Amino acid sequence: MNERPSSCVIRPSGCPGLLRVVQALDGGICRIKLDGGSIQAVQAEAVASAAERFAGGVIEATNRANLQIRGIGLEQEALIAQLLAVGLGPHKPAGDDVRNLMLSPSAGIDRQMLIDTRPLAARILLTLQTHERFHELSAKFAVQLDGAEAMAMLEHPHDLWLSALVQDGEPWLAFGLAGSPLDKPAGRVPLGQGHALVVAVLELFLDLARPDQTRMRHLLAQITVDAFIARLAQRVPLQPCGDWRRLPSEDGLHIGIHSQHDERFYVGAAPPLGRLGAAMLRGAAQLARDKGDGSLRLTPWQSLLLPNIDRQDADEVLARLEELGLVGSLARPLAHLIACTGSSGCGKALADTKADAWQLAERLHGQGRALKVHLSGCPRSCAAAHIAPVTLLAVAPGRYDLYLRDAALPGFGALQAHNLTIESVGHWLDAHPRSPLDA
Repeated sequence: MNERPSSCVIRPSGCPGLLRVVQALDGGICRIKLDGGSIQAVQAEAVASAAERFAGGVIEATNRANLQIRGIGLEQEALIAQLLAVGLGPHKPAGDDVRNLMLSPSAGIDRQMLIDTRPLAARILLTLQTHERFHELSAKFAVQLDGAEAMAMLEHPHDLWLSALVQDGEPWLAFGLAGSPLDKPAGRVPLGQGHALVVAVLELFLDLARPDQTRMRHLLAQITVDAFIARLAQRVPLQPCGDWRRLPSEDGLHIGIHSQHDERFYVGAAPPLGRLGAAMLRGAAQLARDKGDGSLRLTPWQSLLLPNIDRQDADEVLARLEELGLVGSLARPLAHLIACTGSSGCGKALADTKADAWQLAERLHGQGRALKVHLSGCPRSCAAAHIAPVTLLAVAPGRYDLYLRDAALPGFGALQAHNLTIESVGHWLDAHPRSPLDA
């Protein structure tokens, strides 16, 4: 069982963690980092209970496949103790911040995967938490391990990414810096050298980066990628990747019923706008226990999966998830909308994005459209690590600037309209052709 020693000092940061509750307008926030995005039913039930007993009952799925509890009151220590008691804490208290390793939600069960990333992920996570020097890394420093699954979030940038490939019948890991597996790789190593590569990259980063250079992109603004790789090659033997590139993943595999690599299935559904009530999470946990293997997986699309479901049970599982209030069909606009906490809980937000997103979903439903739209209360874009096809950036309560994604432009893309109400947004979207809005 993980414990929180009384002498433990948690470093200050604006990012919440399990052991560091950060205050917001609606109370404290506790972020629970899940190994590989996976959580056992008994742990999910403990999260639901803690949210009810010590907070406002609001649980959020994050875009890095974690959970967070909002609205925490004065009994922070009791909440933390309840979560630690079911094994949701780090191996060492100082390692909580650096548990930032993202896998595919279908790791180990995906029908397209080249490798099961979970054993290597377990080694990397243990090292991140127990290697004291790695505790110096920023709470935002992130690593992605991709097994070439059909379902993978490939739009989120990471400080280091690794992606499986097979060449000459042998498994390798391509890797790159400050980007995603869709980028041109910097090199490759044999699968057996994956752990050594991660350690070498992180140690070299800490050797070279100034204190203010907290992310890989900051360091690479000072030195070139080639210079970094040349130094890295002195620590780990590297090979070129030739013309290999990661193929895009399939869209929409996080919702609905999908086959695994064996004869079983996983069932995915999304809490509306990423928010789970305690009863919703508890009900999903019971379903996982009754019909699956007793585990749930969170996804970077702010949804959850129940893996290892027999085919004869899959339809019932999806129906029961929808009865709990989760979105189980891509045809519903809520399956495609992202909204940050908004002004009801965040002092930086200029609009109540959650309420406005519900209103927009109703209008899109009436139009028969399911567009990918991100509502952001401020330019920080906390709810989405990637740029959505359509972004609504709040400028005042109930009013937004509308952007369309443009790869040639920084930020949210090209500004199309200013100071729109949600009703006006609906009219604007209805007046424009589906492409590229539906991309």
